[in-house]
Amino acid sequence: MDTRLPFIPGLLVLVILVLLSLLLSMGFGTTEIGFSQVWQCVSAQCQQPIYQTILLDIRLPRVLMGFLAGFALAGAGALMQNVTRNPLADPYLFGIVAGAGLGATISSLLPEYLQAFSLPLAAFIGALSAVFIVMTILMNNNWRRVEHLLLAGVAVSFLLSAVTSFILYFGEAFEANRVIFWMMGSLARANYDAIALIAPIIFICTFITLMFSRQLDALLLSDEGARTLGVNVDVVRVLSLCICAAMTAVVVAYCGGIGFVGLMIPHIVRPFFGFTLAKLMLCAGLVGGCFLIWVDVISRTILPGQELPIGVITSVIGSVFFLFLMRRM
Repeated sequence: MDTRLPFIPGLLVLVILVLLSLLLSMGFGTTEIGFSQVWQCVSAQCQQPIYQTILLDIRLPRVLMGFLAGFALAGAGALMQNVTRNPLADPYLFGIVAGAGLGATISSLLPEYLQAFSLPLAAFIGALSAVFIVMTILMNNNWRRVEHLLLAGVAVSFLLSAVTSFILYFGEAFEANRVIFWMMGSLARANYDAIALIAPIIFICTFITLMFSRQLDALLLSDEGARTLGVNVDVVRVLSLCICAAMTAVVVAYCGGIGFVGLMIPHIVRPFFGFTLAKLMLCAGLVGGCFLIWVDVISRTILPGQELPIGVITSVIGSVFFLFLMRRM
């Protein structure tokens, strides 16, 4: 049965879905606020100053961060799966989360007054370093083979995780708990300054990907087939991997480890919008943004008086989906 949807109408439906999710999700939290109050705060002025503090200063940046993180992870997953021609590829296979975790762990050794600034920066540097290590190891060893690339990423991930565990084992208990909670994923650090830093990086990476989407689509045939079409396979593949690394690293640096979004969402979107990268990346990004907005709502409301790490929920949902996917393959 053909499930394909026309692209433009489908994209408009997803945009409307995103806008509704952004508005409706702001009403959920420890303090329940009705949709009419949310709409009044967004469109005009809040009835009470406390509503402005809760909705515009706390929940709005968190919801926007959730959308950006979901968009980036799902878009990077779609790009990664197309470039590697592997349906199980995920940007985290480069060891990005393990590298970010090691960076965050090392930053916990710094003086306390530096940690608010140093943690996201160290996590970002750690994530990019993991990708650099993977590509350096394979540079002179037939790195063009996709399976070598993925296996090297898994090995580097285990290596960096082992170093992180070693440091945490001998570290101070409070700092170790703080890093472990951060690695589970959370949007609690969201603020407008972080959004102003993350949004341009995601926009630029998406724009560059769309510009090279035809060359990237040629990789779906085979490396030899792409070369016959005039595509410089090595350059395009390195560029796409750097884009994946940047989009994922900037999210992990502020939100911690949020697994399975990049693996799961492209598989959900692909039957409706096809394999071509431009359509797949945009639609997967919008669906991924909506998905993470509502996962964050669940994490804030499922337990009274406390917040569940968002990575725990995405891992539960993603693991079940992954097993379902493996059964169908």
